[in-house]
Amino acid sequence: MRICSCTAFSKMEFRSARQAILRLLRTVAPADLPLLLEWMRTSRDFDVFTQDNNDTMLKNIAEDLRNCLPLESMLSSEHLALQKIKQQPEPTIQVDAFLYDEDFIDSLCEEGKMSRNYCMVCGSHQTAPLGFISHSFSLMELKFIYHHVLPALSGKVLVDVGSRLGTVLYGGYLYSSALQLYGVELNGDFCQLQEMIIKKYQFTDRIKVLHADICTQGSLLQNADVVVMNNVFEYFLGEAEQARAWEYISHNVRKQGSLLVTVPSLEESLTGLQVNIQLSSWVEEVPLNYDVYPEKDIDREALQQIHLYRIL
Repeated sequence: MRICSCTAFSKMEFRSARQAILRLLRTVAPADLPLLLEWMRTSRDFDVFTQDNNDTMLKNIAEDLRNCLPLESMLSSEHLALQKIKQQPEPTIQVDAFLYDEDFIDSLCEEGKMSRNYCMVCGSHQTAPLGFISHSFSLMELKFIYHHVLPALSGKVLVDVGSRLGTVLYGGYLYSSALQLYGVELNGDFCQLQEMIIKKYQFTDRIKVLHADICTQGSLLQNADVVVMNNVFEYFLGEAEQARAWEYISHNVRKQGSLLVTVPSLEESLTGLQVNIQLSSWVEEVPLNYDVYPEKDIDREALQQIHLYRIL
């Protein structure tokens, strides 16, 4: 008898697949069922099935945010940051890496809306590359952090210091099983943008944004399992305020074994600041593998700016 292969291997629709999974679960030994359910809830083995949907959702969020912000993704209320960018030794512009990937920037350059170069002598053909700075992680950097830098976050609390557009929070919601994701943001305008996204995409069960100075959130920092800090103070605070904030964080992020993700490194962030922080007695750096993406178009230099520390 000849069996039609397309019938024998036809794919199940949702209802049939759901029933098949439930039937399979009923065959599991009672002692092993809790372990299996926990694995299903927290494992990254299912990433291959959900990754495309999560990437698409983050790209949709980026589009929503682009529609709410000027091209440079800076607000008029960010006076100090705008001033510091202008004071860079070479012409520098803010280009948010979450909102604008390389392909998007190329299309903007083709349309004449952005340039990668500046004229060194007005009216000449002598040009040099513009400096780009971003205060958000790109999609690739978010995936690197949640898939390769951090361990499984089931039952864990993550705090993003200076959450800005909320990209770390959205990435954590989609790419991890973190119990709770807190964003602490001093700028009220950015808090409103984050709340808009959280409500639209129904992230309210695990994401909470606090409109506050991080130096008022001692309890939150003390109980955090992961603290993320991406270019968090340098462009937004004066040196004295930066020193005060770092002292506060070093005194409150003390939960043994908790993790600290920073861009740039702690050593670089603290250089030039009048602080009394002994890194060797506070943290140990955890080596990272920056070669997990063999693709040639990966910005390895950006990944190398990401550092992971374990609290001693």
